Amino acid sequence: MGRWASEAIARIEADFQRSADTHLLKLPNCGARGIDIYLKDESTHPTGSLKHRLARSLFLYALCNGKLDQDTMVVEASSGSTAVSEAYFAQMLGLRFVAVMPRSTAQSKIDKITLFGGDCHFVESAPQMHEAAVALARETGGYFMDQFMYAERATDWRGNNNIAESIFQQMHKEPHPVPHTLVMSAGTGGTSATLGRFIRYRGHDTRLVVVDPENSVFYDSFMQKNPDLVADCSSRIEGIGRPKVERSFQPDVIDEMIRVPDAASVATILWLERLIGRKAGASTGTNLWGGLQVARSMQERGESGSVVSLMCDSGERYLDSYFDPDWVARNIGDISEYTEALERLS
Repeated sequence: MGRWASEAIARIEADFQRSADTHLLKLPNCGARGIDIYLKDESTHPTGSLKHRLARSLFLYALCNGKLDQDTMVVEASSGSTAVSEAYFAQMLGLRFVAVMPRSTAQSKIDKITLFGGDCHFVESAPQMHEAAVALARETGGYFMDQFMYAERATDWRGNNNIAESIFQQMHKEPHPVPHTLVMSAGTGGTSATLGRFIRYRGHDTRLVVVDPENSVFYDSFMQKNPDLVADCSSRIEGIGRPKVERSFQPDVIDEMIRVPDAASVATILWLERLIGRKAGASTGTNLWGGLQVARSMQERGESGSVVSLMCDSGERYLDSYFDPDWVARNIGDISEYTEALERLS
């Protein structure tokens, strides 16, 4: 390994050492006696989301596989949190970063990427992003980071302070220290793969439930055992749900999947804000709605225990969408059914 690559790894590791772990929030009583519900708050990373962990792992993976040097341009197909986090690490290493994204991407997201020195390459629609990223990397001699390919293999799922190990360590002194269930949504599928593998590696008696929004094929693929499903639609819950089964999605480590209505996801983040005074992104609503359904099923069976999920990012990024009632009415629809159901839990 060359000197530059060694120094680059050292800079990433130093940044990791400067970072405290993210907090595990215990929610107030949610109507299920004997069942504790937790959210691991990933919004406190320097780039504001769970994708900070992924970007760090992807850069280390690329460096240790000899894919980057001081002149390599890094390319990613992302208009959201992954692009923001990868821009951060590229800037740290002095590398040019280009995010391939639809022309319709909100200016607020573009601003986050450019804040960390990233550039944006626009295409007409989301389905064009992958091929455009491949072509751009090929034409420039750059490296396509390809989160949907490498997310499940870039993270050391056996430990090394990955998110699964962190959760189990933080639960150590809780009333139910070994979670009954972990609940996680899938975008790349990398986090669910890490959680499922770690559970099995450490021999924990914990179930992994993966939740999926509307307009995503992960749930149907899991139920039908068909990895080749595709759909001509896009998820309305940013950061999760895909129109095809990505290579990082690992169904064999999942115990159960739940499809969550988009209206339920949005209603849940509005309810969560009233519960804890914090805004979260809609993918957190998907996670928490799924966690509440798990808790209800446990209660019906007379079980007790803990249910742990993730707050993937802050809702401050979505003030003009999920937290705007007019936008929700136009793009998601009536959420009152789910709001009323959640209010009965408070």
